Amino acid sequence: MIGLHRVPDLWRRCDVTVRDSPLALLLAVASFFPALQSAGTQVGDLPLRPFDVLAVVAVALQSLPLAVRRRWPAVCLVLVSLGFALDQLRGYHALAGTGLPIALVSAGAHLERHRRVIAVVLSVAYLPLAVALDRPGGAERPEGFVLFYLALVLAWGVGAWLRSTRAAEAELRRHVAEATRAAERTRIARELHDVVTHHVTAMVVQAEAARYLTAVPDRLDETLSAVTDTGRRAIADLRHLLDLLNPGHDTDVRTPSVGELHTLVEQTRQAGQPVEFTEEGRPAESAGSAEFVTYRVVQEALTNALKYAHGSRTVVRVRYGQKEISVEVSTDGSGSRSRSPGGSGRGLAGLRERVDALGGEFSADRPAGGGFVVRARVPAGSPS
Repeated sequence: MIGLHRVPDLWRRCDVTVRDSPLALLLAVASFFPALQSAGTQVGDLPLRPFDVLAVVAVALQSLPLAVRRRWPAVCLVLVSLGFALDQLRGYHALAGTGLPIALVSAGAHLERHRRVIAVVLSVAYLPLAVALDRPGGAERPEGFVLFYLALVLAWGVGAWLRSTRAAEAELRRHVAEATRAAERTRIARELHDVVTHHVTAMVVQAEAARYLTAVPDRLDETLSAVTDTGRRAIADLRHLLDLLNPGHDTDVRTPSVGELHTLVEQTRQAGQPVEFTEEGRPAESAGSAEFVTYRVVQEALTNALKYAHGSRTVVRVRYGQKEISVEVSTDGSGSRSRSPGGSGRGLAGLRERVDALGGEFSADRPAGGGFVVRARVPAGSPS
């Protein structure tokens, strides 16, 4: 048994011709009800005529083509117009004549090609029809024919407006989709930059130091072990990031938080960077994205310390408030620049964008005495 709640969804999945057929059939059947015969549109002043065989043809032409009004709008409009002309010239005035404005709206909304040509041809064809309906001595005045023509133009205009509205909505959806994809690519690029740059920089620094420890086996083994551990962490982090690109991934992608800052600092120390780390207060339970951004700020600052001031004293201070997290990472510039991969400038720019997105403040300065200072104020309470 199919649940009633699934009926609308199943109906939307049907072919458009199937969905348009009920109206066409209903209009055709209703036109033959005795109470509704000769109750349709009347243009001109021709006398009413009872239904005959040609009336069936006129009703069929005016109603049944509506089943294809969205699939073949031009065919529908031409057939309905022929049926309407036959209906008026014979004086049936069937209810099926309502199909003409419906066909015009559908053509205006769904016709893709030769729109102007069809509009001109039908407009020209209306003139001899009006002349044929304006029999000598009739009561219909020219203003009536003009008014009816304007009503038909209005029906076409309604369809054209629906077409332009639909096109504008499609264009808006396309722009939103492109902006969403661009934002997602930027986010993934930032994550890859942060993870790869930090781990690879640490590995390069550690490997460079190992070259000078061949005479000290214990320290050499310790350094090589640190390189191995850093590589494993890099692989693990990259796997987590690649899960972002897998639409079938069921579990949440892990994001680092301030609780992992101690591990990050220890990894940097293993790479040969003297780091002093102090924390004040405790993270708020609703810190949300602020914790993640704080982690990235510290990570990027320590990466730059390894790159450009290897061996220099580095101080990391993190203070947790009720409404914000304050971060300051500084070096005294007494170390040497390592032979690590060169920077692209994306790291600090990405951090500024992250902090700005949360409504915080970010700065990266070089004091007159050397070194650098990175400061960030990250508002807490932004949900991840």
